[in-house]
Amino acid sequence: MPVIGVDEVGRGCLAGPVYAAAVVLDKDFNFKKYKYTDSKIISAERREELAVDIKSRFKFSIGIATVEEIFELNILWASMLAMKRAVQGLGIYVGHVIVDGDTEIPDLGFPQTTIIDGDFLAAPISAASIVAKVARDNFMREMAKKYEGYGFEKHKGYATKFHTDAIKSLGPTELHRASFFGVKEFLPKRSEV
Repeated sequence: MPVIGVDEVGRGCLAGPVYAAAVVLDKDFNFKKYKYTDSKIISAERREELAVDIKSRFKFSIGIATVEEIFELNILWASMLAMKRAVQGLGIYVGHVIVDGDTEIPDLGFPQTTIIDGDFLAAPISAASIVAKVARDNFMREMAKKYEGYGFEKHKGYATKFHTDAIKSLGPTELHRASFFGVKEFLPKRSEV
């Protein structure tokens, strides 16, 4: 039975969608041979190299939850939705899903195991983390061209000083998460609309 690693990225950002990836590895795959680790602690260049390697070797899928879905559902359930979409996008119906964190993906239809810090501890989750992070980072670099002055190409939507200063001076964009502290206080009040 194949092992399906799943992870999400972008959960703590002030802007942009949540991305998730699912990567299928055969249960006989030698995990220890590959030094995949959490996507956040390796360089962008190394992440790109690993993502190319992972995508050339293994079946993968990416799922996205939009900024609107984050607002409607909240960040936890939007993350779950992105992960569910990633698994469903694989087009397979047999496997064991291992998920980073402590919450199973609702209504998935696969046996699941949750692993806290799974992106450090389990190569299938690490592989998913890398694929998702590279995809989301590429999206945010594209958004930097559309929304100049926010620095999305640098911080990818996270709450850096540069980003929060840009929100204060330029105001939030439609890419910003309206329900998040650091954004919502800079939205126009209903009486101002």
